[in-house]
Amino acid sequence: MHCIDLPDWAVERGRAINAFDAIDPARTALVAVDMQNVFLAPGEVFGNQHALDIIPAVNRLAAAMRGAGGTVIWTRQTVSHATPLAMPAWQYDLSIPHVRRAVETMLAGTNSHALHPAMAIAREDVVLDKYRYSAFLCPARALAAALEQRHIEMLVIAGTLTNVCCESTARDGNMLGYQVIMASDAAAAVTDAEHSAALLNLRLNFADVRSTAEICAMLEAR
Repeated sequence: MHCIDLPDWAVERGRAINAFDAIDPARTALVAVDMQNVFLAPGEVFGNQHALDIIPAVNRLAAAMRGAGGTVIWTRQTVSHATPLAMPAWQYDLSIPHVRRAVETMLAGTNSHALHPAMAIAREDVVLDKYRYSAFLCPARALAAALEQRHIEMLVIAGTLTNVCCESTARDGNMLGYQVIMASDAAAAVTDAEHSAALLNLRLNFADVRSTAEICAMLEAR
């Protein structure tokens, strides 16, 4: 589990622009980012113990969100070679063995691409493939469409990696007008330093940052 270093001064400065003390579940979605085998399972190309550690917290948030009447959305980082979903050719040098392996593991339908079997996914949840770090920049526009259809105004973001796909999605969500809460102990990076750096940036400018317990208490209060 990450040792989180989020200074009080950053929390106070960020409070002026992103402080959300209540959650309306009917207008809120949990976006659980990329809790896939490729990022969690031992032996996988991006397998990460910190990501394994947050499984209980992510599942707790999902259960609390459902129980309060909110929406739960799971994303899967996905590689496609078809335009317009494909990444620019210069971003993946497939002549490098570990790059080729990473690309192949995230093709839709592989075991690596699948959500980790420990994730508690319910029938009513939404599962989306995304093709960019930020779920909002996916050319297929799946996340944006799902949120608009449900009249969502607030996002609770959890998952992995904190400083890559979670942060990218949170920043874009903020810029698109969503209220964003980052779940500090239900997100994971490769190192404590990267995790804390992402939380610092988000708290200063783009999101409220709260623990799983705080978010669940806010949901239960409704």
